[in-house]
Amino acid sequence: MNKNLFLLPVGISVFLWGCALAPKYTRPEAPVPADWPKGPAYGEPVTAEGAPEPRAAADLKWREFFTDRRLQEVIGMALHNNRDLRLAAMNVERARGLYGIQRAELFPAVEAVGSGLKQRVPGDLSNRGNASTSERYDVNLSVFSWEIDFFGRIRSLKDRALEEYLATEQAHRSARILLVSEVARAYLVLAADRENLTLAESTLDTQKAAYDLVRRRGDLGLASELDLRRAQTSVDAARADVARFLQLVAQDENALGLLAGSPVPGEFLPADLGSVSPPEPVSPGLSSEVLLRRPDILAAEHQLKGAYANIGAARAAFFPSISLTAAAGTASSELSGLFGSGSGAWTFSPRAVLPIFDARIWPALAVSKVDREIAVAQYERAIQTAFREVADALAVRGTVDRQISAQQSLVDANAETYRLSNVRYTKGISDYLGVLDAQRSLYAAQQGLIAVRLSGIANQVRLYEVLGGGGD
Repeated sequence: MNKNLFLLPVGISVFLWGCALAPKYTRPEAPVPADWPKGPAYGEPVTAEGAPEPRAAADLKWREFFTDRRLQEVIGMALHNNRDLRLAAMNVERARGLYGIQRAELFPAVEAVGSGLKQRVPGDLSNRGNASTSERYDVNLSVFSWEIDFFGRIRSLKDRALEEYLATEQAHRSARILLVSEVARAYLVLAADRENLTLAESTLDTQKAAYDLVRRRGDLGLASELDLRRAQTSVDAARADVARFLQLVAQDENALGLLAGSPVPGEFLPADLGSVSPPEPVSPGLSSEVLLRRPDILAAEHQLKGAYANIGAARAAFFPSISLTAAAGTASSELSGLFGSGSGAWTFSPRAVLPIFDARIWPALAVSKVDREIAVAQYERAIQTAFREVADALAVRGTVDRQISAQQSLVDANAETYRLSNVRYTKGISDYLGVLDAQRSLYAAQQGLIAVRLSGIANQVRLYEVLGGGGD
C-alpha cells in the first residue's frame, strides 16, 4: 500500500509531462541543391604545391583568417567598442531573462505572509446582539493561484521563450560575423582609395611635367595653343581626382572609425592594397549542407521551433485550467498567541476553469498555425538567400584571377602605348591628342586594376562571411 502511494505522484508527474500538445518538430527539407553550382565561372582555385588544403570557414577563427596584424587590431577594437554589437549582446541578456521568467511559471511561488485584523461589529450585525471587537493575527507560508500544468500550456510557452532566447543568441553571433566582415571591407576600401590617391597624385605630377614640356615647346614654336590647352585639361582633371580621393580617404577613415567605435590610430591604417596581407583561403566544402551551420539560419530554425511550441500553448487553451491556492501557518486572536499550542491553521483551495464558450480560442489556434507556416517560409528563404550568397562569391572567386590577369595586361599595353605616343609627339610625328588619349586610357586601366584587386580580396572576406566564418 505504501509502495503504491509512493508511486502515485511519480506516475502523475510522468503523465503530466507527457501531456504536452505541441506538434513534433521536423526540420523542413532545404529548398536548394545539395551541391554547389558548377560551370566555367566556378573554377576551383589552384592550391600551391605543398600548401595545406583550405579549411572550412566555420572552423577558421577570424584571427586565423585575417593574417594582417594591423587589420586584426582594428577588428579587435570594433568587437570591444562597437555599439551595434553591444546592443545585440544586451538583447541576448534580455531574452535570457525573459526565458527565466517564463520557466519560473512551472513552479509555485511560495511566500511568507503575515497579517493582522482588528474590527468592531455593531450589535445589530452581531449574532449575540451586542457590539463586539475582534482581533485576528496570521503568519502563513502561502501559494497563490499556482497553475498546475496538466496540458502543457506553460511548458509550451517556456519552450517558445527558450527558442526565442536561442534565436537571439544566434542573432548576436550573426551580428558579430557581420561586424568582422564589415570592418575588413571598410579597411580594404580605405587601402584601395589610398592607392587611388597615390595614383592620382603621381598622375598629376606627370601631367604637370607634360604641361611644362608643351609650354616650352610652344615658346619655341614647336607646339600649338591647342596642344597647350589639351595638356591643361589633363592637369585640371588630375587635380580634381586628387581632391576627390582625398575626400574619399577621409570618409573611409570616418566609416572605419564608426565601425571600430573610436578613431583608428594612424599606425593601424593601410598605405595601399599591396601593404595588406591577404586572408587565408577557405573551402566551401562539397555539400551545401554547411549552410545549416550559419547563425542566421540557426536563428530562423529556432524561431520555427518556437512557432511549434506556440501551437501547443494554443491547443492547451481548449482544456481545463487547474490552479491551486494553499496556505499553512499559525493564527490567533492575540499577537502573543501566534506560535502557541493549538494555533496551527491551513487552507487548501483548488480551482478548475473549463472554457465553455470563448470565441478567441479557435482564431488563436489558427493564428499559431499560420505563424508556423510563416516561420517555415522564412527559414527556407534564409537558406535560399545563403545559397545564392555563397554561389555569387564562388563565381567571383572562379573568375577574379582571370580578370586581374587581363587588367594587368591592359595596363601594360596602355603604358607602352603612352610611352610610344610621347616619343612620337616629342619627335613631331604626331600631335598631342594621341598622347592625351593614351594617358587617359592608361589612367583608367590603372584605376580598373586597383578596383579588380580590391574585388578579389573583398570577395575572400565575403566568402568567409557567407560560409559562417567569423568566430573566436
